Amino acid sequence: MQESRNLHISLQRVSLGGMKAGIQQARKVRRGACPEEAAFLELLRTTDQLSRRLVPLLKAEELSPTQYNVLRILRGAPEGLPCGEIGQRMITRDPDITRLLDRLEKRGLIARWRDVKDRRMVLARITPEGLKMLDRLDEPVQEGHRKQLGHLGRERLKALCELLRAARREP
Repeated sequence: MQESRNLHISLQRVSLGGMKAGIQQARKVRRGACPEEAAFLELLRTTDQLSRRLVPLLKAEELSPTQYNVLRILRGAPEGLPCGEIGQRMITRDPDITRLLDRLEKRGLIARWRDVKDRRMVLARITPEGLKMLDRLDEPVQEGHRKQLGHLGRERLKALCELLRAARREP
């Protein structure tokens, strides 16, 4: 019994030793990230961190970030927009824009109707209730952004925006 236990412990040590050696070897072999990959990862980390702080504010209004994005898009187009155009203007693409709009319409935040000239086209417009919700959120959202990024100062924020726009342009 004792012999069996000692053999088991010895095998564990060999196994763990082999794993440690493998991890050390993998660390040596791992290539360094190219500057483009490093920048990409920093953008993802920053987006995640900044977005997480906005979520509780939207959650208090029972809105998702994509729903909030739709309401802001429609506030900028008081005459309404075709559903496809809304999808194109989204910050993050939602493959099921129809269901997203269904939820907003059910809550009375947007209204949809068929275009008179082209019955195949469905248009959406923000409602007075949707505008009221955005009015309630405007200042807290702006304050949140100031807390998150205000320390950078105007000039650095301007430069950051220019760099990000340049990064989105196709080479």
